[in-house]
Amino acid sequence: MNATQFEECMNAMQGTPQKRSAAARLPSSAPGEEATRRGRTPASRPHGDRFIPQRSAMDMDVSHFELTRAREEENATVNASPAKEEYKKALAANLFAGGATNKVLAFKHKAPAAPADHQNSLRVLYTQNRDAGLLPKKYSRHIPQAPERILDAPELLDDYYLNLLDWNERNVLGVALGDSIYLWNASDGSIQQLMQTSGDNSHVTSLAWVQDGPGGEGRYMAVGTSDHTVQIWDVQRLKQVRSMHGHRARVSSLSWNGPLLSSGGRDSVVMQHDVRVADHKVGTLRGHAQEVCGLKWSPSGTQLASGGNDNILNVWDDRYTSSANGVCDQPLLRLDQHRAAVKALAWCPWQRNLLASGGGTADRMIRFWNSSTGACLNAVDTHSQVCALQWAKHDRELVSSHGYSHNQLILWKYPSMVKVAELTGHTSRVLHMAQSPDGTTVVTAAADETLRFWKILSGGEASKKERAAAKESILNSMTIR
Repeated sequence: MNATQFEECMNAMQGTPQKRSAAARLPSSAPGEEATRRGRTPASRPHGDRFIPQRSAMDMDVSHFELTRAREEENATVNASPAKEEYKKALAANLFAGGATNKVLAFKHKAPAAPADHQNSLRVLYTQNRDAGLLPKKYSRHIPQAPERILDAPELLDDYYLNLLDWNERNVLGVALGDSIYLWNASDGSIQQLMQTSGDNSHVTSLAWVQDGPGGEGRYMAVGTSDHTVQIWDVQRLKQVRSMHGHRARVSSLSWNGPLLSSGGRDSVVMQHDVRVADHKVGTLRGHAQEVCGLKWSPSGTQLASGGNDNILNVWDDRYTSSANGVCDQPLLRLDQHRAAVKALAWCPWQRNLLASGGGTADRMIRFWNSSTGACLNAVDTHSQVCALQWAKHDRELVSSHGYSHNQLILWKYPSMVKVAELTGHTSRVLHMAQSPDGTTVVTAAADETLRFWKILSGGEASKKERAAAKESILNSMTIR
């Protein structure tokens, strides 16, 4: 279709023919009838049909150009270049006064532009969550608010300064109840009694599993008693293999570092015992004025943290070995910012030289220390007595147990120290806490004579794979008959 034919078509649709074809010029009727027929046809219409484009909004030259250039550009793309295309655009803009358009038929004028400050309410409604599906999903795990298991612990001593709970790598939990120690196997639920003190009115004041490598994990346990002795027990044979003396008061804290056993007592002294030799006493650390109720070796085995009832936190190194008699009176660091007894101590397993400590009722603070410089990195007021601390093995989280006045368990996110969960259930102060070897569960022992198991930690990648495998096995077992 050429431009002439297109124009004739448009004239025919508008009802105002300007040119007549040869067939139309043939005399087919009388002159009077032709005049009458012409008089019936209006010369123009005041209002166009909505299905017929308005000629006033059209440019015939541009329309002809758009219709005919398709054939001309079939082979033009072979020699096209960016400069040539820009030249064509500039030429079209100048020739058509900026009105060049790809639309051949224009049915109406363009809608007027919205004001600069116009805000479409529907646009806000339908675009506010447009990018929600593109954002990465945040992982959030379920934290049970109730304990997974509760065990009775009759005759558990209500004494803040003792350490009566520990969990070894073979999944055996040791707990001291009065003058006896009981072992609970978390794998099969079996319970057996390890020992019982023999003296009158004597009782167990501390216990700690030895951690001496994959071959011997969980075989030996150190036991501190109220009659000033430190005992070593073979758990497999249920037999005492050694008894070590040196303290002049009860032994309230114990910590292993390979074959080296550190013990702290009410006599304010920390003693170092080498259990491999007959003369076991290899060092004496004097840095406290009252009972040593907290004792922890760092994961690297190079620093020992000791907390006392004198509100002092000391960090020791191996300088006692250079002394002639093995006595050291000067710790590596002496930290005195706590205002109550320092029992709760925990070394971070995934960040070197990071130590957490908790104070008693008059202090209620959890403090974080750089053990290299002695700087206090952070301090958080828990509004309750801090009894025990446990770092999560696989996540940047910390668990704290508390006494007066809330008796709760708190899971913190480190380093922001935001409360992830606050767990209640104990009716008396939560004195002791230990962590399972897989890093998913913490057990708490309280003065209400109960043990409660809280599965609140993630357990790392291994635990995630186990949960995924268990879920898959459940799904595979669901068959349709």
